[in-house]
Amino acid sequence: MKVDIERVNDKVHLVATNEQGVTVHMDGSPEIGGEDLGARPMQLILMGLGGCTSMDMLSMLAKMREQVKGYKVTVRAERATEHPMVFTKIHIHYILEGDLKKENVEKVIKLSMDKYCSVTHMLNSTATITHSYEIINEQ
Repeated sequence: MKVDIERVNDKVHLVATNEQGVTVHMDGSPEIGGEDLGARPMQLILMGLGGCTSMDMLSMLAKMREQVKGYKVTVRAERATEHPMVFTKIHIHYILEGDLKKENVEKVIKLSMDKYCSVTHMLNSTATITHSYEIINEQ
């Protein structure tokens, strides 16, 4: 796995490019010379966590033949007040839409959190990660 990161302007605006050519813009807050032209690195980590567990969830539910009509995940976090200001608490809230079996949703969340999501396992060393979910039944 490889990413290249290049500075875009004379401040802290960066563009990261992966091996497939997909780019992600990163920038800092105005306090550090940034212009908010991209996501901050710690935001990208939360996005990675949400994306990792979401891919687990959606692929496992599909294998269970569950019909997910809508899906959203919200990730909220708290950071330490002293440097290196790591995440200390993270909460993941899943919102699923469809006629889904509660026990299957709970099972795939547990599998993602306890076994499959590598981002979760990396963050567990500094943060307490909790989760919740809701199922909105399609009418």
